[in-house]
Amino acid sequence: MKEISCRFCDTPLQHTFCDLGMSPLSNKFVEPDDMYAQERFYPLHAYVCHECFLVQLAQFEDAAEIFDEDYAYFSSISESWLAHTRRYVEMMVDRFQFGPDSRVIEIASNDGYLLQYFKERGIPVLGIEPAANVAAAAEQIGIPSRICFFGVDAAKALCHEGLQADLLVGNNVLAHVPDINDFVAGLRIALKPDGLMTFEFPHLLQLISQHQFDTIYHEHFSYLSLLAVERIFAGHGLTLFDVETLPTHGGSLRIFVQHAEGGRPANGERLEAVRRDEQEAGLDRIATYTAFQERVQETKRAFLRFLLDARDRGERVAGYGAPAKGNTLLNYCGVRTDLIEYTVDRSPRKQGRYLPGVHVPVAAPERVFETRPDYLLILPWNIKEEIMEQMAGIREWGGRFVVPIPRVEVIP
Repeated sequence: MKEISCRFCDTPLQHTFCDLGMSPLSNKFVEPDDMYAQERFYPLHAYVCHECFLVQLAQFEDAAEIFDEDYAYFSSISESWLAHTRRYVEMMVDRFQFGPDSRVIEIASNDGYLLQYFKERGIPVLGIEPAANVAAAAEQIGIPSRICFFGVDAAKALCHEGLQADLLVGNNVLAHVPDINDFVAGLRIALKPDGLMTFEFPHLLQLISQHQFDTIYHEHFSYLSLLAVERIFAGHGLTLFDVETLPTHGGSLRIFVQHAEGGRPANGERLEAVRRDEQEAGLDRIATYTAFQERVQETKRAFLRFLLDARDRGERVAGYGAPAKGNTLLNYCGVRTDLIEYTVDRSPRKQGRYLPGVHVPVAAPERVFETRPDYLLILPWNIKEEIMEQMAGIREWGGRFVVPIPRVEVIP
């Protein structure tokens, strides 16, 4: 096997963090006419670098194949996520006084879910989005969008046009970048000397402590701690001056970044608190990472026991949602329609198709009320409260909700 090196510091990768076997791309949904066509499967094997502690996958598929014109994830589907981004915009405007003379650029701007709230306040915006179909959705609501992958070349093009940013935003994009050095180097170029940037990403500390192995999939090239991120940004002349912990995506960090020579004072108390939490959890020790695989296997066995026991009792299980994390979970556990009859999703772009690999059909949410299953398995467990509110009607026939992560939980 060809030696794999760390995408940040180029150290040979020797330590396994989590090996989930072979899996298809998590957002490559299957059309009915392609049910018997061959699917491509790739290793889903996460390593940890013993030098910089960056957890990462090797790259097996070009990013352009993952984020193509048929990309299935649209951020605006989740009402709770829209509320989260609206609060973010209010906070940033109040704290940093962005206004009509500012420019906000979002990288991986998706369908305009966030920039629309800056635009409502009269603040000039620009989205950078590689998936043409979701960029088109943003354009339809008046969000100017460029279809490209961000890096040094894209940043230089922005500068050439006089489009440096007062605020660069990146929500759940840092993990999606195969060439993280090119990406972060581009950030420094695209940011005005006195500008700032914020990035949100799932916190590796929560992934480990909450057994969130299903958040490992081929779109996520890296799994990030503050420890690793501070080193990566520092390596490109950028520094963190604040951090917030967030409940989104099972527990995330929001980092605030400026040029190393920037003048904003650091919020040392919040930065030190997260650093201390990571150190106490052992994120600076390789043994912490190599112990994770056994916890993953325990979670898998408990999930399969629940499904098999329900089947033996003659009880029916349906899924809610068709997120990437659900596809990792079902493929790793080998769960097909003998254990989960179907899943439902609010996105019309997923309905009528099949989950990759396991070929569980995706229907509209109304299907649940037509078939009245005994259990509704919430695959996007990070928004379980929103889903339980939307689907509360299942309790009329005694239906119950099930959450698989961090361990199987049945919710009456």
